Amino acid sequence: MANVSVYNIEGKEVGTIDLNDAVFGVEVNEHLVHMAVINQLASNRQGTQKAKTRAEVSGGGRKPWRQKGTGHARQGSTRAPQWTGGGVVFAPVPRDYSFKMNRKEKRAALKSALSSRVEDKKFIVVDEMNFDEIKTKRFQEILSNLNVDKALVVLEDGDKNAEISARNISGVKTAKSNTINVYDILKYNTVIATKAAVASIEEVYA
Repeated sequence: MANVSVYNIEGKEVGTIDLNDAVFGVEVNEHLVHMAVINQLASNRQGTQKAKTRAEVSGGGRKPWRQKGTGHARQGSTRAPQWTGGGVVFAPVPRDYSFKMNRKEKRAALKSALSSRVEDKKFIVVDEMNFDEIKTKRFQEILSNLNVDKALVVLEDGDKNAEISARNISGVKTAKSNTINVYDILKYNTVIATKAAVASIEEVYA
């Protein structure tokens, strides 16, 4: 099992914790990690681009001139793609960019991302992060104590004040243990998790 230090919010080491190898010590599957990131980004795309085809633009109901004898090339409509104001060839239409990943693939990708953070020593465990009041400055001090600037902070349901305190800090995002995803884990330089959040992650994914 991987053994990592546990820190308090003052940045001092207060113990160690054994991480479950079934979650934090798996062999990293780069292909699945890549697929998970692409899947999330594709699912976030709106897909609302639209242009009109020649069947949808207005006008062009009559033939502009007769077929033969004018010296012009034959034309059937003034709304064909080669005309100004004409329709677009193969015009983009609203579509859904998302694609399906199997549940086992998603779980394996998440475990790989977490394992890579532990392997790179970019996974920090804190004993707790309970705030008596909403205080952004206090949260910033905690990050400074841990020598972290850009981080994904994984909290539990009882840490609402801490979650709100981090909301306005640039480069910091909070997440619950059941909402973490591969993209965020890799996007931020460091993952900070409370002991309760680590236990919850292991319970769900082990």
